[in-house]
Amino acid sequence: MTEEVLYRIRHRTAYRYGSQVLVSQNLLHLTPRETLNQRCLESNILILPSPAVAPSTRVDIFGNIVQNFDLDVPHKRFEVTSTSRIAVLPPSVPDPEGTPAWDSKPETIPAALDPEHHLLHACSGGVEPQWLATAIRGYASPSFAPGRPLLAAGLDLTQRMFRDFAYAPGATTVKTPLSTVLRTRRGVCQDFARLLIAAFRCMGLPAGYVSGYLVTEPPKGQPRLVGADQSHAWVRLHVPGWGWVDLDPTNGVLAGQGHITVAWGRGFRDVVPVKGVITGGGEHDLKVEVDVIPEAEIAGVAGPATAGTQSDRPDRVA
Repeated sequence: MTEEVLYRIRHRTAYRYGSQVLVSQNLLHLTPRETLNQRCLESNILILPSPAVAPSTRVDIFGNIVQNFDLDVPHKRFEVTSTSRIAVLPPSVPDPEGTPAWDSKPETIPAALDPEHHLLHACSGGVEPQWLATAIRGYASPSFAPGRPLLAAGLDLTQRMFRDFAYAPGATTVKTPLSTVLRTRRGVCQDFARLLIAAFRCMGLPAGYVSGYLVTEPPKGQPRLVGADQSHAWVRLHVPGWGWVDLDPTNGVLAGQGHITVAWGRGFRDVVPVKGVITGGGEHDLKVEVDVIPEAEIAGVAGPATAGTQSDRPDRVA
């Protein structure tokens, strides 16, 4: 039996504002969730400046752990640091060729799994959904020959996206429409996850968005740098008779033991790590640092990195 691997995770988000923020209301998706192959052993969140009332914790409609809090003291900086200790096993995945045919659908689909219900959400960005759905289905269709096993078809599409699309940090933002991503074939993992979800839904298949971390290794012979990792995003596809299976279009693979789940939902907006509404503030600067370190390596980690931080979007490729 494969042993669990223990990881220490630190996710720091820091805002600096040009003028004082008078009040802010905030929501966090930073606590890794429990899954069939993942246990969250410890999780703590530090907020600066400290809110007068401790954050409230709840479970949202998707089963994610969410923290809400207000800051009603004027401030020009705002920091949230999440630290977690996670135990991860390799996920259990069916043989792709042994899954049911993608077009052998049940007579009824539960509302929670209805792909059409969330199509507009996936195709956000000010485009005409019907036109975009036709274009996305046209790209996806070659992977879905009649009678082909569902997961084999889904994995084929995932691998085609890996080959066809260029990982290009800075080429897109969270507001870039899927039509642009499909046309330019450039983006980051958030874009690729959104597009793969929309493709599955356009084929009539239930799919969702996963936010988390991807374990990466430093170059051979070099120490692991603090703060140089990033968040990641991938896709979950529902396989009848099995359940949800995770696929990573940024890397063209089924998600494995190195994929650490924080939250899942219909799309990015359901699982934004740190979001809020502020009064005041003016221009702002955002800095994010993420570390995902195997516990066995803790003693050998190098000092703080001077570069490698990114905005708080899931932008990681192995």
